[in-house]
Amino acid sequence: MSALSDQLVTFAILAYLIAMISHAVEYALGNARARAVAVPARELVGAGVGATGGTTAPRPATGTPTAAERTAARARLAGRIALGATAVAALLHLAALVTRGLAADRMPWGNMYEFVLTVSFIGVAGWLAVLWKRPSLRRLGLFLTLVMVLLLATAELVLYTPIVPLVPALNSYWFIVHVSTIVFSSGIFLLGVVPAVAYLMRAGWEQGRRSFPYTLAKRMPEAAALERLTFVLHAFAFPIFTFAVIAGAIWAEAAWGRPWGWDPKETWAFISWVVYAGYLHARATPSVKRNVATWLAVLGFLTVLMNLFGVNIFFEGLHSYGGLD
Repeated sequence: MSALSDQLVTFAILAYLIAMISHAVEYALGNARARAVAVPARELVGAGVGATGGTTAPRPATGTPTAAERTAARARLAGRIALGATAVAALLHLAALVTRGLAADRMPWGNMYEFVLTVSFIGVAGWLAVLWKRPSLRRLGLFLTLVMVLLLATAELVLYTPIVPLVPALNSYWFIVHVSTIVFSSGIFLLGVVPAVAYLMRAGWEQGRRSFPYTLAKRMPEAAALERLTFVLHAFAFPIFTFAVIAGAIWAEAAWGRPWGWDPKETWAFISWVVYAGYLHARATPSVKRNVATWLAVLGFLTVLMNLFGVNIFFEGLHSYGGLD
């Protein structure tokens, strides 16, 4: 089962990569179509007024698709391939988690490798749910699948840990309660940072910035839709994250005789909570610009990454369960 799980992760990475490439093709073809449509439109404006002051009648349709229509059809096909590959990758990803859990005879959250696999799956599952409700946001899939490829590749190449029993401190029903909520909220925060970054890029482009990286977002959904999605995802995840922190304190009291000891992971969890609370407060304050509030959401996810990678790699504490040597 362990070997099967490892193989499934590899296949999931390949499927996410196919989805990412397909999204990139869709994006590129969308830009090409926009240019192809823009040039004839300008020519029509200049040539549509005759010598008598009248307008030139449009040419009748011949039934043959134009170059722009053919390009649009290819873009739609690439988009469908991207969605299909993402769904297949998510199924492979889920199967990898299930087989890992069966091989370990426990929930697959015992080390950094398993944690990253689970958090990234929650992120992609949430993305598919968003797409089911809001298919117009499909082009965000380019960024989401890029994140999936990077996270899973890092997990396989850097964080991989053979299956081992849980350390004694984790053998508690609080393991399910605390870690499941941390995993779920972290996965939604992971998903939430994608539209947050896309919003900052798209808003810059709408404000007239044409330099890299703002031009990457010109085919993305409108800035208002991205900002709204960012808020909805964070408003959904934050109460779950708050409960996870409280559950962790209760577990610490039962396991170590104190609810809070400023252990490095506890400290960074508190920092993350403060930053995300600051984002939601800023988002609800009319005087705070939306891009300023969104930067707080991005900063919040950076603190989550610090808690996951930085604390486990560079610090020692009671939560040192990363599995890295």
